[in-house]
Amino acid sequence: MDPDELATAFEQHRPRLRAVAYRMLGNPDDADDALQETWLRLNRTGDAEIDSLAAWLTTVTGRICLDMLRSRSTRREAPLPTGLPDDIGPELPHDDVPDPAQEAELADVVGLAMQFVLQSLDPAERLAFVLHDLFAVPYEQIAPVLGRSVAASRQLASRGRRRVQSGAAAQDGGVSGVGSRTAAEIRTDRQVVEAFLTASRTGDLAGLLAVLAPEVVLRADQSAVETAAASADKGAPLLAREVRGAAAVAEAFRGRAGGAVPALVGGAVGFTWAPGGTPRAVFAVVVHDGRIASVDLVGDPGAIAVLGVELLG
Repeated sequence: MDPDELATAFEQHRPRLRAVAYRMLGNPDDADDALQETWLRLNRTGDAEIDSLAAWLTTVTGRICLDMLRSRSTRREAPLPTGLPDDIGPELPHDDVPDPAQEAELADVVGLAMQFVLQSLDPAERLAFVLHDLFAVPYEQIAPVLGRSVAASRQLASRGRRRVQSGAAAQDGGVSGVGSRTAAEIRTDRQVVEAFLTASRTGDLAGLLAVLAPEVVLRADQSAVETAAASADKGAPLLAREVRGAAAVAEAFRGRAGGAVPALVGGAVGFTWAPGGTPRAVFAVVVHDGRIASVDLVGDPGAIAVLGVELLG
């Protein structure tokens, strides 16, 4: 192909490649970066020795995403965006697709909750599961990306599948512990969350600012936004889809959280509003360096069911 034809061919594959990258990385900006690198490699390589462009692009995108995930091993994952970008969704274009029952089960967990669970998988597990179960890439193509045998790749996907379906990926520990929290970190995280809730209930603005990172982000899913709007006549505050900065987030929580309690959310410390012991709103929290870096409010019942919420006494 000449350069223009190659660019056109790449654009035809872009939606699927971006879906793969988003599921792997959990962040649309990172997904775009991965696709840019994929295009640069294709542009340098050309297609003269590529038998299947679709397979080659998927393999290269997967390898780039795996490298990006492994580079996060010395730090926390990037905060999870609320919901999915409009152009991201599961796609099963190959003949080697899961059976209808498996596909239906996976469809039930696609969304913020699933992405939250995926973040807690070991990078190799995540790649094997995402490529095979969500995008029907054969294990023979996945194995070279992982540098593992076909059998080992199949085992990684199976392990990831079980953990995603259980909704408790972070609780049972990964192959290398990537994305999981140690017992000591969980204790520290809980202290931070409890200090945050105390400051919120008492309206202590200084206390809130003390436990919020300067660039903290509060995100809410559409269900939570709509619920807040419907309850506005009862005094409930309106809720924005996204609030940025410590001052704005502190103001959003000041004098609130009266009924919230600490909880494990997918194995990480967060908090929830759970009247009668049933979670109705879940706040997934990322703590970094002793401060809250992000709060993701989940109000969708289906998403809450998948997150694996455990109230902390």
